[in-house]
Amino acid sequence: MRAVITVIGKDTVGILHKVSGICASHNVNVIEVTQSVMQDMFAMIMMVDISRISTDFSVLSDEMTALGKSQNLDIHCMHEDIFNSMHEI
Repeated sequence: MRAVITVIGKDTVGILHKVSGICASHNVNVIEVTQSVMQDMFAMIMMVDISRISTDFSVLSDEMTALGKSQNLDIHCMHEDIFNSMHEI
């Protein structure tokens, strides 16, 4: 099972570190990361493996949302099935 984590906001030091730290604390493995900085705006998409997650997925999602609020970032954590369903025609 996989999930998609997206991060958008003003670029600051340590965004990747903070997001991946939450993943590591819940035994979520980062599979792939793509990120870009356009002028001062940071954009990142992470694909993560949640097959061995040590907590409920909603806990991971809530922690990502809280991190986003505390850092003035827009962070979304979505199960891959939901992500795929949203993007099908």
